[in-house]
Amino acid sequence: MIQLSGAGKRFGHKLLFENTDWLITPRDRVGLVGANGTGKSTLMKVLAGLDSFDYGSLIVATGTTAGYLPQDGLSLSGRTVFAECMAVFTELHAMERELETLTHRISELDHASAEYADVADRYHSLEHEFRTRDGYSIEAEVGRVLMGLGFRKEDWERQTDEFSGGWQMRLALAKLLLQKPNLLLLDEPTNHLDLEARNWLEEYLRNYPHALVLISHDRYFLDVTVNKIAEIWNKRFWFYTGNYDKFLAQKTQRNEQLQAAYRNQRDRIEQLEVFINRFRYQATKAKQVQSRIKELEKIERIEIPPEEKTIHFSFPQPKPSGRIVAEFAGVAKSYAATNGGEKEVFRDVGFMIEKGDRIALVGVNGAGKSTLIKLLAGAEPPTRGEFRLGHNVQADYFAQDQYKELNPDARILDDLGEASPRSTQTELRSLLGCFLFSEDDVFKKIGVLSGGERGRYALLRLLLHPANFLLLDEPTNHLDLRAKDVLLDALMEYTGTVVFVSHDRYFIDKLATRVFEIGDGKVEVCPGNYEDYLWRKQGGSAKQNEAIRRQLSVTAPAAQTPSNGNQASGDAVPAAKARRLNPIKRKQMEDRIHELEAEISRAEAVIAQCETALQNFVSADESQRHSQQLERHKGAHAASIKEWEDLSQSLQETD
Repeated sequence: MIQLSGAGKRFGHKLLFENTDWLITPRDRVGLVGANGTGKSTLMKVLAGLDSFDYGSLIVATGTTAGYLPQDGLSLSGRTVFAECMAVFTELHAMERELETLTHRISELDHASAEYADVADRYHSLEHEFRTRDGYSIEAEVGRVLMGLGFRKEDWERQTDEFSGGWQMRLALAKLLLQKPNLLLLDEPTNHLDLEARNWLEEYLRNYPHALVLISHDRYFLDVTVNKIAEIWNKRFWFYTGNYDKFLAQKTQRNEQLQAAYRNQRDRIEQLEVFINRFRYQATKAKQVQSRIKELEKIERIEIPPEEKTIHFSFPQPKPSGRIVAEFAGVAKSYAATNGGEKEVFRDVGFMIEKGDRIALVGVNGAGKSTLIKLLAGAEPPTRGEFRLGHNVQADYFAQDQYKELNPDARILDDLGEASPRSTQTELRSLLGCFLFSEDDVFKKIGVLSGGERGRYALLRLLLHPANFLLLDEPTNHLDLRAKDVLLDALMEYTGTVVFVSHDRYFIDKLATRVFEIGDGKVEVCPGNYEDYLWRKQGGSAKQNEAIRRQLSVTAPAAQTPSNGNQASGDAVPAAKARRLNPIKRKQMEDRIHELEAEISRAEAVIAQCETALQNFVSADESQRHSQQLERHKGAHAASIKEWEDLSQSLQETD
């Protein structure tokens, strides 16, 4: 479809990439990755025909149609949402009008005339093409795509200019998907999508019949949608087969092979140079010397690209809080609606947050995730009910518009230095590098930064001195994959309590120990990470309980059958009375089971950290310490599982 040969591109005086050869075939599904500023978005614009290479060639096959979705900046107006989407089918609308005209002509013409035969032939060929292109189902397809991307049915007749920028980008994505170009170019399509819309888009792209190239900072999204990775690194393109996880493994293996080949080549070069220098002036060795000089000249030197710096960032650990961090009891929250009534967000919500919890808030856009975080932060009061913070709890709140509190006239480096006076300039610049501020960027004034850059900087500033209760509203927005990994590792080591909103499934899955699902005015508490939450939501727990009940129903009659076998069927021996459990005791057991599930998840996370630490040898003492920690946590993990099994079995016996 598209072939690049020796292509290169500059941005001002900066070289983005050079000597690029790349062939995009009709079934390719490519994830384009690389650090911010390496030229990913610029390349997408070139592929879409909106920009050009500075040198090299770009050959596009006849019939290739490219559909491009930028990161932002699109705005639609003048039509309703549904009409805007229907507008992409101009050819099908023209065919539909012609079919109507032909139908009228057929009804008026003489069936025996030659003109009737011509019109009928045209009608049949046109109707066949219209049906082949799904012309009869375009309205249903528009509805399916709009619903998948989060537009409610009552939104379809609203004017497009009534929607915010994020929803405008969703609408632009909907139009692009409906057009079905044979080369789909998506630049961070998940930026403005909640988890439900992302899940729908993942499934849609998995079944997309044509080629696609996409940029995304969501690892899970890349894993499930692409089968090739093109990485821009060190001004060159590197290609890998497989999804993002396989790319990481292959990249590590490639670097190891390159290092080994480089060492072997250096050894051979040194051998040749030693021989040449030793026997250069001996006539008896002249032939051998000349042979080795020629061999040395023919060697194509292996170049080792500069290593990517491994960035590690740890938060200062906060003062410990009490066991109970926050508690809701019968909380309700409402806002005044535009029609004069009230819009209810929560009603009769009750839950408890304990020390060390890492809680992910999930739910569709508008369900109340940000509202719940504001209630926890004390930024808004509940309409009814009681909210209590625990002993020695100090909350820090990162809002989506946190950057508004920054001083716009201060330089980034100076402002960070004031926030962390004990840090050296090198340490400050390393921290800024973690959050994508490098080189001269650190000297910019905060006021000239983009919204995304200011959000990143506000997050970094907050995390320099975190409290013991962090409330983070979409902290992963505007972070690339590397920066997300830095933030994730730091939060995994953080000893305080975290409640966060994120639309990045990988981030949620790795970090969360509990998931709060928000919707319909309620908060549903699910122990475990996001995968556990999905398993329960899809009926996993109910299916497991049903299997246990079936097994019990099979074994119970056998246990109750009398040994003498003489009892008549009508005089069956009554089953032993089930043990009755005090309701208070039952509630305590159920609460303990939930606590144990959270403890098991936390223990598994700590065990994984210990195993990772053991893989990185520092010293014998350090390895021994990690081994002891690992054994201790494994023992606690096994004890928690045993207690959970015993309690669960006891509850089953009383049901």
